[in-house]
Amino acid sequence: MIQALANALTERGYDKLTAVQEAVTNPDLQEADLLVSAQTGSGKTVGFGLAIAPTLLGDAETLGRAGSPLALIVAPTRELAFQVMRELSWLYKEAGARVATCIGGMDARDERRSLERGAHIVVGTPGRLVDHIQRGALDLSDIRAIVLDEADEMLDLGFREDLEFMLAKAPEGRRTLLFSATVPPMIAKLAEQFQRDAVRVTTLNDSKQHADITYQALQVAQQDAENAIINVLRFHDAENAIIFANTRAMVARLSARLTNRGFSVVTLSGELSQNERSHALQAMRDGRARVCVATDVAARGIDLPKLELVVHAELPSNSETLLHRSGRTGRAGRKGVSALIVPPRSTKKAERLLKFAKIKAEWTAAPSADEILRMDEERLLNDPVWDTEPTEDQAAFAARLLEMHGPEKLATAFMALHRARLSAPEDLSPPNARPEREERKPFGPSVWVALSVGRNDRAEPRWLLPLLCRAGNLNKDDIGAIRVQDKESFVQIAETALDGFMGTIGADMALEDGVTVRQLDPSEDISALTRKPSGPPRRDFDRRDGDRREGGYRGKPRDHDGYTGARPRGPKPDGPKPYKSKPRDKMAEAVADGSVTSYRGDKGGKPASKGKPPYKAKSFGGSDDKPRNKPAGKFDDKPRGKPAGKFGDKPRGKPAGKFDDKPRGKPTGKFDDKPRGKPAGKFDDKPRGKFGPKSGPKSDAPKPPRDKKPAGPKASDTSKRFNPKGKPTKPRKGFGGGEPPRRG
Repeated sequence: MIQALANALTERGYDKLTAVQEAVTNPDLQEADLLVSAQTGSGKTVGFGLAIAPTLLGDAETLGRAGSPLALIVAPTRELAFQVMRELSWLYKEAGARVATCIGGMDARDERRSLERGAHIVVGTPGRLVDHIQRGALDLSDIRAIVLDEADEMLDLGFREDLEFMLAKAPEGRRTLLFSATVPPMIAKLAEQFQRDAVRVTTLNDSKQHADITYQALQVAQQDAENAIINVLRFHDAENAIIFANTRAMVARLSARLTNRGFSVVTLSGELSQNERSHALQAMRDGRARVCVATDVAARGIDLPKLELVVHAELPSNSETLLHRSGRTGRAGRKGVSALIVPPRSTKKAERLLKFAKIKAEWTAAPSADEILRMDEERLLNDPVWDTEPTEDQAAFAARLLEMHGPEKLATAFMALHRARLSAPEDLSPPNARPEREERKPFGPSVWVALSVGRNDRAEPRWLLPLLCRAGNLNKDDIGAIRVQDKESFVQIAETALDGFMGTIGADMALEDGVTVRQLDPSEDISALTRKPSGPPRRDFDRRDGDRREGGYRGKPRDHDGYTGARPRGPKPDGPKPYKSKPRDKMAEAVADGSVTSYRGDKGGKPASKGKPPYKAKSFGGSDDKPRNKPAGKFDDKPRGKPAGKFGDKPRGKPAGKFDDKPRGKPTGKFDDKPRGKPAGKFDDKPRGKFGPKSGPKSDAPKPPRDKKPAGPKASDTSKRFNPKGKPTKPRKGFGGGEPPRRG
């Protein structure tokens, strides 16, 4: 070992190295990349400081002038980065090392100025380090060693890309040391990617995992979880204690309650600035605060020398977090207690966490109030103050007290003053106790009164209750049931308060806003007055009173006293129920007589013959030549009815001049031989465009009727695709004679 570092260890009080420190300082591993697994509190920070010393110093005892950094230490949290900086500062003090920090939340300008002055070792968090590298303030060209402390936590926090970026920027010949409490597959993959033939070093021993920590699983009732925390703090009376919660809201709640109970409390969560977090930890170290309530941000990297108690107010999400939380105590050979608050709903989760962490915990109940008071007495009797010799002033004052009050009264007063400065313990329910619900006591003797307002007046119990209390000088305990009906409301009032109520409202029996009161006669049945008009309540009859087969209960109450809403049922007729015959099927009778041949045959399916139907159905146009019913005159040669003049040879009615050879009215020049007006040149003798005649003048021969297929093929007739076979094509309005429509 380098002498400068050995002198620093001796000055610090190290008489021997821990297991992980001895493993990483093995001379055979001085130039190798390392993947180290060790439990929290085992001295890993000093361990990797000793491991990289030969790489930084070589054969020299001190480092030269500071320039570009030689070593880069990456930590997941600010607290851990500050702790690493403090440890390396005293370890490399005689070697002349300058340690700089690049930590999120601190002033980046001061950090850049520190890097410009030069540094041998840089310690920081991933985000801030990447920012300085990208801005050119941090040069990694001379890096000889990179240490990733708590690498598994950095991957869990989402810093994988930042780590890969920094490792890729560093020289290929550097040493890479990964320190982690656990080695999940992601860590193994990262080591395989960025390390060269890494040597696996582990000092974990399943049988001695956290041997200096006593684990307790405290079973408490669901409603006593927070009270149990107070009792645990009082029972152990630790010099420093830390309470872990899962959310910031829970941290604020617990800190407020503990402060109200007289504990000196600080908080630690991600929402605090770095200065606030540093001040909180410093208060714990100075003794100004004894309890720290924190989220998991403090589960790694916090080293409080006098931390004796860890309380898990809420169970962590996994066993690794449980180990790191508990690892804040029992460090460097000191003893500690890790207490898990386990309500009934969290019992299975606590068992799984302890099983996966390979920890055996003592399952017990939380300290009771009597146990805490006995522990207070025991601590008071064993206090070192009894062995201290009193001064002259103290002896004189003690003599005065003895003379005035006597020893017994003096001891009693001393005990009372001692307990007054301590928080009183809480009375806890049994662990399996459920929250007690206040049972409603019977109302007792009462009298019913009727109010002159009801549901039709928008009366509600939440309006009637304060009205009765205000106008009748009643308490809410004097009022029982309130039943609101359509026109009246009935209120139950205790007999003890009835006289005062009647005396307050006076002889006119009026409350406020015209609401009057009348007392019900004892002969009046409140159940009958508040019964719904639709029928008796279901509880007034039982389906077991009669049998269905013997004419008993059939879903509605029968023969009920005072019930007349149901129609009486007559006796059930004997024999089968008569059914009305269905309407006669004329078609079926005609087929049966033989006068008509069936279309479907005996069993249905395809037609058996091509007979005619027994009656003629109405038709609106068919494929035969005979016109039937209305509309008539559409498809035959003779025009009938309106509209006239559409399909005959002679023009009739309006519009005129559409289908004959002589032009009439407007528009002109459409269907004669001479082109007139615009557009011209469409229907003359010369073939033009797609739809014009091919050759010769237009024929004067009469056109075939529209309901018959014209002779010869028709190349431009597209109506066949849209009209059923045998049905004529209807000419488009405005283009008579089957002429094609205009284009353009």
